Amino acid sequence: MRLATWNVNSIRARVVRTVDFAVREGIDVLAMQEIKCKPEQFPYEAFEDAGYHVEAHGLNQWNGVAIASREPITEVEYAFPDMPGFLKGHEGPDAPQEARALGATIGGVKVWSLYVPNGRSLDDPHYTYKLHWLEALRQYTSSTLAAQPDLPLALVGDFNIAPTDADNGDPTVVEGATTHVSPEERAAFQALLDAGLADTVRPLVPTGYTYWDYKQLRFPRNEGLRIDFILGSDRFADAVTAASIHRDERKGEIPSDHVPVVVDLDLDGDEDDDRPMIF
Repeated sequence: MRLATWNVNSIRARVVRTVDFAVREGIDVLAMQEIKCKPEQFPYEAFEDAGYHVEAHGLNQWNGVAIASREPITEVEYAFPDMPGFLKGHEGPDAPQEARALGATIGGVKVWSLYVPNGRSLDDPHYTYKLHWLEALRQYTSSTLAAQPDLPLALVGDFNIAPTDADNGDPTVVEGATTHVSPEERAAFQALLDAGLADTVRPLVPTGYTYWDYKQLRFPRNEGLRIDFILGSDRFADAVTAASIHRDERKGEIPSDHVPVVVDLDLDGDEDDDRPMIF
């Protein structure tokens, strides 16, 4: 299986680029974030013509997540348990959920396409929401892997966190002044790893950014952030044979401000192994 994640920053604006990339790179499963459309507005035909099944989850012109796969998509979920919601001026447990999580089983792998809340600023309610959202994700991860320790589980997408100083090359992103690099956000990311996940790309691609702001010539200056990740359970991480960050996708006409992150998996078991087989 070749699995990729990409914050496409509007699938309707970038459907040609997205499908061309998936076909050219032989992507079997593509998790997308910020599709910025409702399911009925998603350009399914372009993906289906290229041989992909698609599940999309979007509520309006903001946020939204999707998964495209060459194999059937089953056990679809539109939120993980206890995922908090957000509406400015409407705080509390009954705040409406946003379209930020889409889970599915594909070829024996449980894949989540995730668009973690941005946080906006350190004093914004959205920042508190972000931390609560990440804690609920940690709880889901911990309980799921406690019940199914051999599950190939992948949490992939735009985490809106630069976990280490080496992941931040943007001079305007400063600890104590902006989001994405605060101790609390970094602790929340580490908590996901402590819950049983591993960053499956970093051991193979130790450096490189996945996002560059459109402003201030951030891309030509290589002043980016590494905020897009493929986190996997032990069973998933052990199967990763290669990884790549496709920096060139930030070039050309109407690029997303993010680039795809890709891993290759080889999880064939022997004949007596009753764990899921992965194509």
